[in-house]
Amino acid sequence: MTSAPRPDGDLPDAPADRTLPQLLARNARAYPQLPALSWQSKDSDGGWRTFGWAEIHQQTRNLAAGYRALGVGRGDRVLLMMADRPEHWLSDLALVRLGAVPVSVYGTAAPEQITHIARNCRARLAVVEGAAQVAVWEPLLTDADTPLERLVVAEADAEGSHFPYAALLREPAPEQFADELDAARPEDPLTVVYTSGTSGEPKGVVLTHRQVMSNALALDAVVELPPHVEHICYLPFAHIAERMLGIYLPCHRASHVYLCADPAGVAAVVRMVRPAQFFGVPRIWEKLSAGVRGVLSLMPAEQREVIDRAFDVAREHVGHRERGETPPAELEERYTRVREDVLLPMLAAGGLDRVTWSASASAPMSVDVVHFWAGFGIVIMDAWGLTETAGVATSNSPRTGFRLGSVGRPVDSVEVRVAEDGEILVRGSSVFSGYLRPDGSVASALDADGWLATGDIGRMDEDGYLWLTDRKKEMIITSTGKNVSPALVENALKEHPLIGQAMVHGDNHSYLVALLVLDAEAAPAWAAANGVEATGGPAGLAEHPAVRAEVDRAVAAANARLNRSEQVKRYELLAEEWGPATGELTPSLKMRRRVIRDKYADSLTGLYQD
Repeated sequence: MTSAPRPDGDLPDAPADRTLPQLLARNARAYPQLPALSWQSKDSDGGWRTFGWAEIHQQTRNLAAGYRALGVGRGDRVLLMMADRPEHWLSDLALVRLGAVPVSVYGTAAPEQITHIARNCRARLAVVEGAAQVAVWEPLLTDADTPLERLVVAEADAEGSHFPYAALLREPAPEQFADELDAARPEDPLTVVYTSGTSGEPKGVVLTHRQVMSNALALDAVVELPPHVEHICYLPFAHIAERMLGIYLPCHRASHVYLCADPAGVAAVVRMVRPAQFFGVPRIWEKLSAGVRGVLSLMPAEQREVIDRAFDVAREHVGHRERGETPPAELEERYTRVREDVLLPMLAAGGLDRVTWSASASAPMSVDVVHFWAGFGIVIMDAWGLTETAGVATSNSPRTGFRLGSVGRPVDSVEVRVAEDGEILVRGSSVFSGYLRPDGSVASALDADGWLATGDIGRMDEDGYLWLTDRKKEMIITSTGKNVSPALVENALKEHPLIGQAMVHGDNHSYLVALLVLDAEAAPAWAAANGVEATGGPAGLAEHPAVRAEVDRAVAAANARLNRSEQVKRYELLAEEWGPATGELTPSLKMRRRVIRDKYADSLTGLYQD
């Protein structure tokens, strides 16, 4: 189903020239009562509150007046460090209406990263969540090299000597204030998004209204969604994917946003909303599949046989669609039957029975995970892009075609080509302006012909589908001169449900070794299904001989599918999952290889000792 026509009123004729304030005004005028933003109340009843588009327009106007009274003006950058809560979402739009530039910061950012961002963007104001964030930001107020002057604190009774967020709304906006609002031009900066920093310091990516709108239009051309579709926000707004999916596209589509401030609670929100669209970075889909596999492993054999047969039918149906074929009538009938009788009831238990568009991006997706969800009839439309491309540059599509394992074809707003050394190059209307310098100027990263060297390695097939290999700087070069993609090897290792995370290592060595992390959800289920009793929690399971033997078999199975230079000769099995809080992953759940190598340097060295 495609989106219903939307009245554009007096919006510019060129869709890419529309600005975010113009879209907000259009939505308030055309859909005043339509739900726009919902969030769970902090009150004792814990119920959900909802604003319609007219309320959004009024709230952001009042907030903009409050920020203006604090001295925020056109072109000023304002830092935001909050979870996915209404204060963040509404402030983002209010600042844009004022002509300021919101800059979201990951809640898990280290103090040195926060300092770097504050100095680089030269913001004088930061809006933070509560006491924990105040403690991190407060020292910057007296730092001679940082221009930060004031903190606004969202949580009531946590502001101390700082400005309370609620005070922004105490006074109604004066009538003459309207003259200062909604004057953004398409070429003006809409936001600055700092890269999550897998290596080195974060860089500030400057994105304009036109670049973001170009990407929004290109995405609309490859997805099929109901009108005013709902979206669940649970990734940080500092992530380009959530900024697009959770802020900009909802304004473009006049859709309904549900805020999930705690990502650990997203499963409950999905069950409540039953969304038509769901986006997850690869690690999210891996964890979901591990959980479902754990449940399946505990089912009686006869029930599992019924489910496996349904999976086979769904995968056969997906295969025809992947090849661009109409499934035969007999297969269509079988698929309809197993979908109604077997698959939809299972999906409904998790709130995914209404999903018509499921997607992933950010890192190479394991083909095993993609094929697992295809068994439910869910095709994860893997996409690829960068913060620098305003999000998606290539995408699989239910409308224009898909290839499982690829990241799809280029969207309309970009051109993509592969250089002789395999590096992917991109240019187009949604490619960024450049990186922010401390003096406010923008340093372009494009070559003379407008191409951006992305740092990713891949290939383009004869049908125009892009296949990712790895990050250029993360390619392993062994002592024998072989180039190895670590992501390819790691995804092969993670095909076994016991292995939740993997990092391979081997630069300047004659063979590869690996650090493997036991999957926290799948391991207990596997142990129960196989009669394994272990004390001591995850650590006890990681040391159990039966678990070690199974992981040995998993590594051997992965090696059997890899060439000799890609095979893992030795590994260490770890029990504690890597995450952003402990530093091994970025806030967008990508591996920080340098951090992991440093943290486990002794273990990696030991794996090369006889």
